Amino acid sequence: MSEKVQGPKSYFPSIEAKYGKPIAFWMKELKKVKDSKHMEQVKFLQENHQMGQGHANALVHVFRAENNL
Repeated sequence: MSEKVQGPKSYFPSIEAKYGKPIAFWMKELKKVKDSKHMEQVKFLQENHQMGQGHANALVHVFRAENNL
């Protein structure tokens, strides 16, 4: 029995559907600004990819956790 995905990763299916790119693409984009602060990374996605606040925040949260930032 598989558990339902919770937390920021629960946004991933809708992010992929809305923006037409896999999560790996977004993680690669965030590597470009890996030395920036959390909200600066969120703003990067919003300004450069017209991504909404919730989706951008979810991606940044997971990116930072997976990269020990």
